[in-house]
Amino acid sequence: MEHKLENTAIDTPILTQEKLPAAEEIEKSIRKKFHKQLFSRFAKAVRDYQLVQEGDKLAVCISGGKDSMLMAKLFQELQKHRKVSFDLEFLVMDPGYLKRNRQIIEENAARLGIPIRVFETEIFDAVYEIEKSPCYLCARMRRGHLYSQAREIGCNKIALGHHYDDVIETILMGMLYGGQVQTMMPKLHSTNFAGMELIRPMYYIREDDIKHWRDHNRLQFLQCACRFTENCAVAKEEDRSLSKRMEIKQLIAGMKKNNPFVEANIFKSVENVNLSTVIAYKEHGEKHHFLDTY
Repeated sequence: MEHKLENTAIDTPILTQEKLPAAEEIEKSIRKKFHKQLFSRFAKAVRDYQLVQEGDKLAVCISGGKDSMLMAKLFQELQKHRKVSFDLEFLVMDPGYLKRNRQIIEENAARLGIPIRVFETEIFDAVYEIEKSPCYLCARMRRGHLYSQAREIGCNKIALGHHYDDVIETILMGMLYGGQVQTMMPKLHSTNFAGMELIRPMYYIREDDIKHWRDHNRLQFLQCACRFTENCAVAKEEDRSLSKRMEIKQLIAGMKKNNPFVEANIFKSVENVNLSTVIAYKEHGEKHHFLDTY
């Protein structure tokens, strides 16, 4: 099937021909200028949630966006500290990108000093004709391919670049659109790939800080190169409000004007669940109701 995406999706404006920072300068910005906002929070999540253990071989999954590219650099920095010994593979899945979009990923990886391993799938072709929940199906297929490829090259964990804002947005989306209280967990055992885990070491990192790092280093990354969101390539920020996640972003931003602690409170809400005041909850697929023990 022929690709219909014609615009390369970049999340920053096209730059002039000025000299861009080298990999060493970009790494220095992580160690110095953005140490507190990025590396310290990355290391804290790894420590708090015990995401990396001795002897791990991690598949750092890179989509080409700002989050996963930064995650790769943070893992390289973490590895230098060598508190535990672990190996890294930087895994890029091509689900059917346009040639130019894939080229952007490869160019960014080379510039940042990230030795990527690319493998190809036909996910875009497989889900393109699906009318109901194509994004959900695409995400599940992507994760399955990542698990499979990671295990094939000897990895026991895959790392995804979801950040703090993704976590709190997911909490509200689940409540307002899914009728459930749940969150994006910092780590998960795979249900279909025995012995494999998924980890999210960017759990404490704010999206605005990622953007500041990107802009400080004058970096350009893919934002959306999917056929279902091809308009993102040229849409203005205010025109993207139709997505549910963008609605939630705007909702949180509005509440923050009156309560500067609203984001932290949303995050803490799933750490402070009081089961004595919950009508019902599920555990391992089994529903428990307060009347069972009332």
